[in-house]
Amino acid sequence: MNIASLDLNLLRVFNALMQERSVTRAGERIGLSQPAVSAALNRLRHLVGDQLFVREGNTMVPTPRAITLSGAVSDAMTSIDAVFSENSTFDASTAHRNFRILGSDYFSTMLMPELSHRVRAQAPKVLLQFLDGGPRAMPHVLSQGTIDLALSPPVDIPDWAAFQFLFKSRLVMVSKKGNPTFADAGIHAGDIVPLDIFCTLPHAICSTDGGLSTATDAALAENGRKRNLFLTMPHFHALALAVAKGHVVASLPVQFAEITAQSP
Repeated sequence: MNIASLDLNLLRVFNALMQERSVTRAGERIGLSQPAVSAALNRLRHLVGDQLFVREGNTMVPTPRAITLSGAVSDAMTSIDAVFSENSTFDASTAHRNFRILGSDYFSTMLMPELSHRVRAQAPKVLLQFLDGGPRAMPHVLSQGTIDLALSPPVDIPDWAAFQFLFKSRLVMVSKKGNPTFADAGIHAGDIVPLDIFCTLPHAICSTDGGLSTATDAALAENGRKRNLFLTMPHFHALALAVAKGHVVASLPVQFAEITAQSP
């Protein structure tokens, strides 16, 4: 077994299966769905090179290898639970700790100036590290345990990860002031742009991983339409600068668009 590939959550699943001898009851015991337990068991089988549990009727019967491992796994989980169940108080004023946050420059622009200001006032000895990353990388990075918090549009996340919706943001189309296409069509700021004009304009999108479509493209496809994609950029700020040059338009989150529109 490659220990670097071992997720401690797999040991929780193994321990629960040894105790319950049922995928359903094991999931209920540790708060996972039945498919999540089955997926974890398959990962364990691959890592260990053994079936570990064999179904007989409604019972998951442990193999000899599973029985051999059970004592050590149980002891390991007991030790880990003991470490993390110890009462400890977090004192922000004296804490020395790095907090790693992952997200796009949209989130760093919208949240980090104010968040860092507030944290500095109460926890001056901590280090905040904001790392650049798009939504498609979130599930993998969360599973690795190398970050403390991920900021992202709605994505599929591991069953064990906690999440909370922070705010909603609609997309708005932005262009350089005085865009001749809009002027000729009599379209002003705040107006709805007709689809025929929207689709023919050269568009730029934010893509951190090289993808060539967004939720906007999916919505257009549902209506049998497709826009003219000209440019992809990995950062929203660079996208806004490209729009300011006048050769492309873009769809940006409204809060970000309002902030960048005020920039000189």
